[in-house]
Amino acid sequence: MLSHLKNALTLIASTLAAWAAEGERPAPMPVGGQAVIEGVLMKGYERWGLAVRTEKGDIVTEHWPAKNWAKKGLGRIPVVRGFLNMIEMLREGFKALSRSASIALGEDDEMTTKDLVITALVAAAMVIGLFVALPVWLGDLAKRTAGLSDWGGHVAEGCARGLVFIAYLAVIGLWSDMARILAYHGAEHKTINAYESNQPMTVESVSKQSRLHPRCGTSFLLIVVVVSIVVFSLAGGGGIVRRVLLRIGLIPVVVGVSYEFIRGASRLGRAGRCVMAPAMTLQYLTTREPAGDQVEVGIRSLEEALDTKFNDSTEAV
Repeated sequence: MLSHLKNALTLIASTLAAWAAEGERPAPMPVGGQAVIEGVLMKGYERWGLAVRTEKGDIVTEHWPAKNWAKKGLGRIPVVRGFLNMIEMLREGFKALSRSASIALGEDDEMTTKDLVITALVAAAMVIGLFVALPVWLGDLAKRTAGLSDWGGHVAEGCARGLVFIAYLAVIGLWSDMARILAYHGAEHKTINAYESNQPMTVESVSKQSRLHPRCGTSFLLIVVVVSIVVFSLAGGGGIVRRVLLRIGLIPVVVGVSYEFIRGASRLGRAGRCVMAPAMTLQYLTTREPAGDQVEVGIRSLEEALDTKFNDSTEAV
C-alpha cells in the first residue's frame, strides 16, 4: 500500500503541473509537458516524446502518437476541449509514469494494470478528500463560526481549497524523491521557454531561461479555485454529501472554463503574463532549479516530441 500511495502522490503532483500545459501560444509549434520519474514527458503536435535518465547516466528516449482528443470532434467545443485535454494528460501521464519508473530504476516490469488501477483509485480518493470534501467542511465551519452569507460561505470554501492546495504543494516539496521531479519540472519549463522564444536549444542557453511558465498547471489550479467559487455557488445548497457529489460532477465544467481562461490569457502576450503573474508565483513551490544533466533530458524529450534534432543540444552539460 505504501508503494501505491507513493505512486499516487507522484501522479497527482505531476498531473496537477500539467493540466494546462497545452494551449495556444506564439511558439513555432505547440508543445507542452510534465515531469516524470528521472525524466520529462513532452507533447508535440502529432506525438508524445519521453526522455528518462537511467541509473547508469544514459538517456533513454521513446515516442508514441498523440490522440489529440481536444482537437477533433467534440474536442473543438470550448470548455469541453479543456476537460478532454485533462483526460488525455491523465491517461498519458499514467503511461509515462509507469514507463519512466521502469527505465529509471532499471526494472524489466512496468506497473501492472492492477497497480495502475489501485494508484488511480488512491489518487482519486486523495483529490476528492483533500480538494473537495475538506474545503466544503471548512467552508461550512467558517460560515457557522463567522455568520457568513451563502456567498460568503462559497468564498470561504474557495479560499480553504486554495490554502489546502498550497499546503499540499509545500509538503510534497519536502520529500527528497519529489524534489528531483520538481527539478525536472523546472527543466521542462526552461526548455519550453527557450523553444518559444527561439533561443538556442543548448543546455547553456536553456539553463538561463525562467523556470516559471504562464501555462503551468500550478497556475491553472489557482484559476480553478477562483472559477470554482462561481460555478459551485450556482449549484445550490443542501447537505454536505449532496454538495460534495455536486462538486465532483461539476469538475468537468470548472476545468473547462479554467482552461479557456488560461488559453485566452496565453494569447495576450505580455498582458496575459501580467494577468497570470500572481498565479505564477506558486510555481516556486512546484519547480526547482535543474542541473545541467536534467536540462539535457528536457531538451531530448522535446526533440523526441517534435521528431527533430537541435544542434549541439548537449553543449555545456
